[in-house]
Amino acid sequence: MAMHMKHTSAPLARYLAIAYALLVAYASLHPLTGWRDNGVPVFDYLGAAWPRYYTGFDLAANILAYLPLGFLLVPALQGRLGIAAAALIAALAGGGLGFVLETLQNFLPSRVPSNIDLACNAIGAMIGAAAGMNWGRALTDGGHLHRLRTRLAVDGPAADFGLVLLGLWLLAQLNPELLLFGTGDLRALLELPPLPYSAQRFFVIEAGVAAAGTLAAGLITWSLLRPHSSWLLAALLLPALAVKAFASALLVNDAQFAHWATPGNMAGLAAGTAVLLAATHLPPLAQRMLAALALLFATALVNLAPENPYLAASLAVWQQGHFLNFNGLTKLVSSLWPFAALPYLMIPRPRQEEHA
Repeated sequence: MAMHMKHTSAPLARYLAIAYALLVAYASLHPLTGWRDNGVPVFDYLGAAWPRYYTGFDLAANILAYLPLGFLLVPALQGRLGIAAAALIAALAGGGLGFVLETLQNFLPSRVPSNIDLACNAIGAMIGAAAGMNWGRALTDGGHLHRLRTRLAVDGPAADFGLVLLGLWLLAQLNPELLLFGTGDLRALLELPPLPYSAQRFFVIEAGVAAAGTLAAGLITWSLLRPHSSWLLAALLLPALAVKAFASALLVNDAQFAHWATPGNMAGLAAGTAVLLAATHLPPLAQRMLAALALLFATALVNLAPENPYLAASLAVWQQGHFLNFNGLTKLVSSLWPFAALPYLMIPRPRQEEHA
């Protein structure tokens, strides 16, 4: 009797793996400027001696950075390769990506390639791949996380993309210097000068960004939820605010734990939540159009926002040292997020028929 192997599918794991690999690449090559050949053989770093200044934090950070990549690649690949081959390819791919990125750092004056970093990256990918063999099946068809995702959210590749978008939106909230729920800041790219600071102007823009950001993210979340799980919309703001507070306390200082709870943000949250609850009664097409308009409005306000002089001193630590690359990474995610969310809103989804 012929035996047929059942191929498991894990599109969400594939999307997450691709997104995470791109984020790792950007963080490793940030700030992506000043490329030049320094005349040193590109592979000399592989035989370099142990660096004089290296800490346990550096070792742990480089291992942990590649662990999720190795983990996600296993369920992303196992449907076609099988679990053992997927784990092997995941470990090799993670180490290979680390090798390519470390080698490219030869051409960036602000970066120094390191064989220790490369070794830690490879170890992290191997640990992640080993973990993926045991627990990665939760992301495949029939796995615990897949069943939960299917029970709470609509099916389809568009919905998987939407879930990744929401994850990236939460990642952007880890940057304490960005306006609450503000995305799409292109001032550095377009060389746009900020408006002069005044307390009244900053209050209006801050409130507008918070309100429009709440509405846009809320409607995107609403488009993903099944009717019986619509109650989860009420929990949207709590994780985002928790991430913002956690980032402020951990990455800046404990006194900044609630720096986001300004009068402008509180007013914006209240207004955005009220409009969001009313918008859930609109037809799906109107909801998507409203979300797109809110995104555009919030992006315009973000690019007009004056700098907050009271926050600048508190962010000095965040903008240097170990946090420099993470700062650049979260800024990139925040800057590009609305331009990925807008195409998503144009994709028809099953929820349209469910709520028609």
